[in-house]
Amino acid sequence: MLESLSTAVQSDIDLAKLLERACEYAQIYLLAKQRQKGCDEMGEVATLKEEFREAVDEVVEYCKGKKILPDDISYDIDSIASELTRINND
Repeated sequence: MLESLSTAVQSDIDLAKLLERACEYAQIYLLAKQRQKGCDEMGEVATLKEEFREAVDEVVEYCKGKKILPDDISYDIDSIASELTRINND
């Protein structure tokens, strides 16, 4: 999924903004999750996870509309968080 996005983001300002927002949420979510090990579904971590999921869903829906990603794409939220933070740090 992210390989497709990395090439498309270079020529699409709107996608770049959506992806930047998702990367920010990924960093916040992973930091909170790391600080509250064993409490993944409690309080703030659950809220941050949902906010992050919404940001990623915006990217996915935008990309589906632009035919960058297939309509049947699925992803694991924790895996995508790790991938987004790696991309953002490169």
